[in-house]
Amino acid sequence: MTEVSSKGRRDAHRAPADDVAERPANKAPEPAVWSRDFALFFVARAVAALGHTILPVALATGLLQHGYGAAAVGLAMAASAASFAGFVVFGGVVADRFDTRKVMIGADLVRLATQTLAAALFFSGHVVLWQICVIGFVNGLAGALFQPGVASTVPRLATDVQGANGAIRIAEAGAQLAGPVCAGLLVGFASAGGVFAVDAAMYAVSALCLILLRLPPRAPDDGPTPHRTSTFWADLVTGWREFRARSWLWGVIAIWGLYMIAVSGPTVPLVATEVVQDHGPRAYGLVNSALGAGTVVGGLLALRLRPRRMLRAGSIALVGFGAFPAAVGAGLGVPAMMAGAAVAGTGMAFWSVMWATSIQTQVPPDALNRIHAYDVAGSLALMPVGQALAGPSAAALGADHVLLVAGVMSLVVCGALLATAPIRNLVRADDAGAVDKRVRDH
Repeated sequence: MTEVSSKGRRDAHRAPADDVAERPANKAPEPAVWSRDFALFFVARAVAALGHTILPVALATGLLQHGYGAAAVGLAMAASAASFAGFVVFGGVVADRFDTRKVMIGADLVRLATQTLAAALFFSGHVVLWQICVIGFVNGLAGALFQPGVASTVPRLATDVQGANGAIRIAEAGAQLAGPVCAGLLVGFASAGGVFAVDAAMYAVSALCLILLRLPPRAPDDGPTPHRTSTFWADLVTGWREFRARSWLWGVIAIWGLYMIAVSGPTVPLVATEVVQDHGPRAYGLVNSALGAGTVVGGLLALRLRPRRMLRAGSIALVGFGAFPAAVGAGLGVPAMMAGAAVAGTGMAFWSVMWATSIQTQVPPDALNRIHAYDVAGSLALMPVGQALAGPSAAALGADHVLLVAGVMSLVVCGALLATAPIRNLVRADDAGAVDKRVRDH
């Protein structure tokens, strides 16, 4: 009751400022999504996403070319992932305490420096594993500082938060499609060092876009600037309390833990293994392309459909993800697996936009970065568990059976989301009737 009433007060307070009648007669209304500043942010996110997708190819190719094995590649990737997961919660506090844009610019500049250093190491031929791991660790730390700020930046740049999230999701899907192809061409025509150099340049472009970005200040009713009134630790605890106070929020994260262990965790490595072994790497590339194409479709649907209960609609769409592991586990042909992947990408993209928009519009702006950080940390925490259990489970039951179970568990997770009343019944924050009801209740 308290949380929705507070949200209602904020919406009621802001309503006159958003009313067209209150605008000066000579001032045109701001575009819902595609303003100059959102376009800059969109480019920053798109190039960073492309850099993120080409990096694993460069890292694996470079280490293998210098005599390291798969274990070394996994260790280098794990250094970055562990750093990100371990520090993203603290990154949320930093993003709330300081200028969000400057924090993101600093994170991009750090990654520009680390990727330039990695490129120099690979160009020189002097590649030492511990140095690559340290670079990966610093990269993950920079990502942990950058990522929380994304959540609060989108609603400050676009009045149509759902449309903005849909556009960014489409850009990420495009990067997923183009990244591996670009990386393969760069490795073939240049070298792993060349790919790292391009990756560094992409972070430079992202930083430049953010430098040119004019991020609107927080509204006066968004609450005090955290670092002026409390300690770092107090901000961390407050963020956790805000997170726990929303049953729909922690309910999704709790259910998502099951999804990470039983669905996403085993699907990623086992699909790759099964498809490559049975049909070859070209077939795996086609399946991944279908997954990316489905993600684009899901983003486009999220631009047009405006469900009143966003998490309910997202949960229904997410049912489609089970078609992907189930098609591979059932031993279907490549066209059927591509169809399953396309359906999975569509459902996951639509859910992702509904989820991101719900957080960005339902959570108080002064705590949004911290709560998003808890969301990211909680969502990713159990992914390594699912991946670690994939191998033993496949050895005991067979990879095909594990993937079929993953398909069934995807339905179970969606059922759990729909069966949880706070998740199922959450009304979008920009629903006028919902705002009026919250104000009356208060």
